[in-house]
Amino acid sequence: MLGIGVVIASYMIGSIPFSFLVSAWFAKRDIRKHGSGNVGSTNVLRTMGTKYAALAMLGDVLKGVAAAWLGMYIGGGIWILLCSAAAVIGHCFPLFLKMKGGKGVATSAGVLIYLVPSVLGTLVVIFVGTVLIWRRVSLGSIMAALFAPFVTILMYPDNSYLIGVAFVLPLIVIIRHKDNIKRLINGTEPKIGE
Repeated sequence: MLGIGVVIASYMIGSIPFSFLVSAWFAKRDIRKHGSGNVGSTNVLRTMGTKYAALAMLGDVLKGVAAAWLGMYIGGGIWILLCSAAAVIGHCFPLFLKMKGGKGVATSAGVLIYLVPSVLGTLVVIFVGTVLIWRRVSLGSIMAALFAPFVTILMYPDNSYLIGVAFVLPLIVIIRHKDNIKRLINGTEPKIGE
């Protein structure tokens, strides 16, 4: 019973819409009505600049850290996977914003920061390299998500719950980027600065 309650709590933590709150508090604007309309730190970056995007991203990352910690605290193993996935799903489908949230990248990164910082370090290199070459944040996020399971298997081949996390969270992220993938294929995905 405790485990189920903690998973629900992780979803509620994930539902805290930091990008929405940062935009509302500091710029008195509804981020959903600006830029891409997405409730995520990338849209805050596009519409409000680096300072506010960093603040929103920090909040989203801490959601993932909190969920992974809760999963570890109540017993580890499957609970880490369930709590982490619940937080990312909460970010993507927040209870407080009628289930319309972000893409789950920063919250997933928070989970990895807590569980496997070495894996995250490799994925950050992939993300940054992709963004620098192609100037598209969405492509960087997708590439990092695609490589996450393989990097985790290489570094932690005997840890089934970490491998599970590394498959489930990137899958959520990739599904949430389905519209970006269509635009990338069509050549209409905007670059940084556009």
